Amino acid sequence: MKAIRVHEVGAPEVMRLEELRTPEPGPGQALMRVEAAGVNFRDVYRRTGQYKGQMPFTPGMEGGGVVEAIGQGVAEIQPGDRVAWAAEEEGSYATHCLIRADQLVPLPAPVSTRDAATTLLQGLAAHVFSHRTYPIRPGDVALVHAGAGGVGRLLVQMLKLRGARVIATVSSKEKGEIARGAGADETILYTEQDFAAEARRLTEGHGVHVVYDSVGRDTFDGSLAALRPRGWLVCFGQSSGPVPPFEVRRLMDAGSVYLTRASMVHYMETRQELLHHANAVFDLLTSGKVQPRLERTYPLIEAGQAHHDLVSRRYAGKLLLLP
Repeated sequence: MKAIRVHEVGAPEVMRLEELRTPEPGPGQALMRVEAAGVNFRDVYRRTGQYKGQMPFTPGMEGGGVVEAIGQGVAEIQPGDRVAWAAEEEGSYATHCLIRADQLVPLPAPVSTRDAATTLLQGLAAHVFSHRTYPIRPGDVALVHAGAGGVGRLLVQMLKLRGARVIATVSSKEKGEIARGAGADETILYTEQDFAAEARRLTEGHGVHVVYDSVGRDTFDGSLAALRPRGWLVCFGQSSGPVPPFEVRRLMDAGSVYLTRASMVHYMETRQELLHHANAVFDLLTSGKVQPRLERTYPLIEAGQAHHDLVSRRYAGKLLLLP
């Protein structure tokens, strides 16, 4: 097998394509032939050392492919099954990888492995955050940062399906069109406008019910300022860096607001929960109610370029590696 390996933290160039022995699945595992691997900010955080872990490692926690072999005790899937994963294990930047069988999701016939790798991880996040972390109600006003990005664009679509009014922040007029195309009612060009002040203006001074913030350090203060009393700040990423420590009294001063640093894995601790959310995402995908945006694909050897493109926000849609 071939795989991207990282032996030390650093720039995208630390990722190197190497040849390894194809592993045998152990108890509860499946050996996957990877047909598409999603490129995500979590992979960047691991490569740069923001997220700690064992070295060396193969990045990638999201993919779609075909089961080649199963280990002892596996009953959920069989060799030849088409499946997708947004797993706890890394290793998807490869031609083959081992995944716990209970984290594999069977694909409906209309969904290709490439569609699944484009949609599953970000779709699961958007579904969990909009349905469970802060369950949107009709008439709620939501502010979505990076509304043209991968999770942001899917969040906008799901929030609109639940009856919300959606305000999206974007970095350019072109991305504003993408966010509006996904259903955003208003967009804020944060490179030219104070997004917190603009969100308050658009809500006649009341503020929004919820902010979905994947940016972190650069937006945290403004996100708090954009909330109405008892509003919710749902942080789920840190593309600008981690939020510095702060005095918890600020939550009271902002109007007794709520803050959570959400991870979808804590909402899918059982296979039943995983399948519930995954099947809901695939239903939305096959019905056309949500439309992901596949922007560009790369061969494995260009994983470094994919990371450069992701961090630069050159593209608004999903980036995939095709082993």
